[in-house]
Amino acid sequence: MTRRDYYEILDVDRKASDQEIKSAYRKMALKYHPDRNPGNRDAEEHFKEAAEAYAVLADPDKRAAYDRFGHAGVGAGGGPGFDPTIFADFGDILGGLGDLFGFGDVFGGRRRAGPHRGADLRYDIEIPFAESASGAETTIQVPREETCETCKGTGAAAGHGPETCRQCGGHGQLRYQQGFFTVARTCPACRGAGRVISKPCTTCRGAGRVPKERKLTVKIPAGIASGQRLRLYGEGEHGVAGGPPGDLYVVVHVAEDPTFKRDGDDLHCDIQVPFPTMVLGGAIAVPTLQGQEQLEVPAGTEVDTVFRVRGKGMPNVGGRGRGDLFVTVKTAIPKKLTRDQRRLVEELGRAFQPEPAEPGGREGDPEKPFFERVKDIFG
Repeated sequence: MTRRDYYEILDVDRKASDQEIKSAYRKMALKYHPDRNPGNRDAEEHFKEAAEAYAVLADPDKRAAYDRFGHAGVGAGGGPGFDPTIFADFGDILGGLGDLFGFGDVFGGRRRAGPHRGADLRYDIEIPFAESASGAETTIQVPREETCETCKGTGAAAGHGPETCRQCGGHGQLRYQQGFFTVARTCPACRGAGRVISKPCTTCRGAGRVPKERKLTVKIPAGIASGQRLRLYGEGEHGVAGGPPGDLYVVVHVAEDPTFKRDGDDLHCDIQVPFPTMVLGGAIAVPTLQGQEQLEVPAGTEVDTVFRVRGKGMPNVGGRGRGDLFVTVKTAIPKKLTRDQRRLVEELGRAFQPEPAEPGGREGDPEKPFFERVKDIFG
């Protein structure tokens, strides 16, 4: 019977690297594994075929013989030395994905029954905009799992300790031979721990940890932005069986400010400026994080002109200076005018009209300069 080329089975080039071959096998194994295709004979055959191809191409000597002589160079079924229990090491081939996909038991990867690092925790807080600018300290209450003080994390009652599981001999798994390959399942007696507790601790009921709340003081640095997080090492959940604790990540959310809009370390704000000041120029008060400051507006400034005030933005969270403040000037047009206001506007309108031309076509000189007349109208 004609046998398929091993490179074709794994869908790789004949010059493929060891890593490419390993990745291709991982992809095939995940796709055709019998646990993912129960009762599918075709999937099972593809799975065996991929395993045979990998057993040859992953071995430099066998691959060299196969490249030179084909299937005859490695013999039937992968040639001498082909190990059907290659699947026992599949957890390593998966590159750590075995447990994620639930294949750690299937391929015989041994679970560690020893110490485990505690889980990382996340805590979200909201702070006012002013605190993000100046920095602050806040106190939080963090619920977490901590080591049981009664049993010191063993899960066993005083005078008793964990015992080696008799069913699996402390391995945490039971192995079965299923035709072509070896399958390992989590031991039901110890649930993969390899140890059992005959008399559990009455405080934690054998878990070794108990839920508690811990009060922590969090220092918020000046300049922190919404969405940034602070890492508190060792303040996550306590580890299992003496393992190290996880970390706590405090995610900061900054409330919006009615005056300032933030863009990186820069701040933006809009300021309403009286129309006479836009025309004639003058000083206006602008808000900053440190209080109001004076800004000179030149005569003839147009609406939506942006002024830059250096060094008046947010402090950099890393301590590298401050951003700038960008002030956009606006002016409001009143919809209703008093009689006096209307008279002044009409006078202003006449002041904007050009002077009548003198005989001969020359434009007459005004009695006063334009801005002087505007100042007279506005008093």
